Amino acid sequence: MPIKHLLIGVAAAAVAATALAQERPESLLPPGFGQTPAPAPAPTPTQGSTGDGGTTPSPVSTAAALPALPPLVLPTPTPTPSPTPDAAQLALYEMPAFARRSLAQVGPVAAGEGGVSADAFGRADGRYLEVLMRRLSAPLPSRWMSITLRRLLASRLNTPARVNGADFAAERAWLLLRMGEAVAARAVAQSVDPGNVTPKLAQMWMQAALAIADPAGLCTLAQFPRVAESEPGWIAAQAMCAGLTGEPTRPLVQKLRRRRIASGVDLQLAQKVIGAGANSGQAITIEWDPVSQLTAWRWGLATATGVAVPDALYETVGPQVTGWRALAPAIPLADRAVPAERAASMGILSNAALVDLFAASRELEEAPAALAQTANDLQDAYVGSDRATRLKAMTALWNGGDTPDLRYARLILTARAAGRLTVFAGVEQTNQLIASMLSAGLDRTAMRWQGHVPAGSDAWAMLHIADPDRSGSGWGSVDDYAPTGANAQRKKQLFFASMAGLGRIGASDVEGTAQSLDVRIGAANAWTRALDRAAAEGQAGTVVLLCAVGMQTNDWAGVPPAALYRIVGALRAVGLTGEARMIAVEALTRL
Repeated sequence: MPIKHLLIGVAAAAVAATALAQERPESLLPPGFGQTPAPAPAPTPTQGSTGDGGTTPSPVSTAAALPALPPLVLPTPTPTPSPTPDAAQLALYEMPAFARRSLAQVGPVAAGEGGVSADAFGRADGRYLEVLMRRLSAPLPSRWMSITLRRLLASRLNTPARVNGADFAAERAWLLLRMGEAVAARAVAQSVDPGNVTPKLAQMWMQAALAIADPAGLCTLAQFPRVAESEPGWIAAQAMCAGLTGEPTRPLVQKLRRRRIASGVDLQLAQKVIGAGANSGQAITIEWDPVSQLTAWRWGLATATGVAVPDALYETVGPQVTGWRALAPAIPLADRAVPAERAASMGILSNAALVDLFAASRELEEAPAALAQTANDLQDAYVGSDRATRLKAMTALWNGGDTPDLRYARLILTARAAGRLTVFAGVEQTNQLIASMLSAGLDRTAMRWQGHVPAGSDAWAMLHIADPDRSGSGWGSVDDYAPTGANAQRKKQLFFASMAGLGRIGASDVEGTAQSLDVRIGAANAWTRALDRAAAEGQAGTVVLLCAVGMQTNDWAGVPPAALYRIVGALRAVGLTGEARMIAVEALTRL
């Protein structure tokens, strides 16, 4: 019986062990993982060990004594101030030496970038050149003479003798502003480092910033005390610049009122600019009713803040403001179309710029009807389905100008459209086609039509003048030219003057033809002698200035043929033959 109970107990234990094994999952780890490591065996006592298994502690070295701390020095009630760097030291941080520009050579456009040679004025006296620029009446009647003059004034030029480089840059910028070239004027003014700006250049700096409607452009000089206190306008500029940068302006505006620096609409416009800054909290309404004269200050600040100038006030300013309006991006596109065309005839805008403006007008949601029609005709002129469609569109554009300047602007507008036409015989508008291409200087494109235009026509004469590969005589006779219209005789005189100035009439025939046409090419005066002397000395810059002086008239009707002969000949003598040819072609086109 006890054995039986023993067997039953063993069986129960086996069943329990089996059940326990089923409840516990089988380990997937290799042997040894997850097991408690066996204790390391006790080390064998060595000679340095004590009998009870402890080790004899090694002696601890004594640390070196720390040095004594210096006595604590308390700050004095009035600490010594740090030395203030002088202006020369501050300038080293603001403008490092390698980045400073010399006054010996000033201008934004180098010779390799489209400008003229740096020594274009040669050994000419700078005071003489300044007088020429200051007394030159602008704008000029010739688009191409203006383009040539702008290229000269915007070039990087050596400063002539006996003048300061900054003052000479001021005279250049002032002439550019009178020509309507606001962007070029600003570039010339900013070609001088602020630290070298003279009072004369500071005046032109402000005029240029206002002409391009950029009051923020005044802030560069407004921070200089010697400039800020020189004129009332710069004190007002300080307040505007503070407003644009979010600084407090109330004390500055109170200063303007207290010192009566600005009042009326001039102060309102300055406050309008201040209100354009962050956290200004100002809302100014401009009242134009009391204003009877538009100034650069009023035009620039109003345009910069989006305030429309009444049309009546534009009648109180010179034609140079037309160029400013055409170049001002703040003026709505529809309001810039007519000024842009006039600016193109003045030489301010190119064919590409004019085409871009009218192309952009097609994106306007509510463009004026006349502007929309011009844009549509322009599109047909360039990408019409066939030659007849394109020629019809160009004719519509040419006939759309209601003044001589706008009609010439339409020729500029279609210049590359005319160049895209294939040459074919029987075209009635050859005079306009050739004049259009040459208005943008596309002389080689226009020469494809040589032999396909009526002999003796205006197109025939213009191609003879514009030919870039012709040299010397042997082309025919002036008598072969048979212009028509009220200005036929004057056109023939100008054609002779152009061909003679380009050296394309034999020397033996020049005097006789001049007498038969009553062109006094042999007359001498102070202007002709100065022009001949500058051309003989190779002073291209002086020649360009003197040529511009010879065009002191409102339109081409006032340019004497003898003066054109001198101008074309002098430009050719100093290597500006291309400009001479385009000026001569323009004489026939615009008369």
